[in-house]
Amino acid sequence: MKIAIGADHAGFEYKEQIINHLKKKGFEVKDFGAYSEESVDYPDFAHPVCKAIENNEFDQGVLICGSGNGISISANKHQGIRSAICWNATITELARQHNNANVLTLPARFISIEEALNFVDIFFSTEFEGGRHERRVNKIPC
Repeated sequence: MKIAIGADHAGFEYKEQIINHLKKKGFEVKDFGAYSEESVDYPDFAHPVCKAIENNEFDQGVLICGSGNGISISANKHQGIRSAICWNATITELARQHNNANVLTLPARFISIEEALNFVDIFFSTEFEGGRHERRVNKIPC
């Protein structure tokens, strides 16, 4: 599986650790930045990640900012993206099972790195259930 990942300055450190974690598990990962903890604007990283997923260059993505809100709002402006902010294991699993989320968004200032890595593992190992959920997901694009 090919994963696109991006973060702002608040998510930089988590991004670095998540990239290493995913590569150790055999995922192909492309880092779309940020490349330091210097203050940057989250849309500058959300949009390239999401465009790459929409263009089928990558299967899914991970986005990280301080709260998860700004970068997820930016991501969800893209018609082909279903970004879910995940802060616990159940929410992460349901994001995949019921919403067919294709971007895992993490709030770095509100979860530990151990939790973040666990959510990454859950997200990329959980399948979409389809069925009644597929009907609902198909109604998302306007």
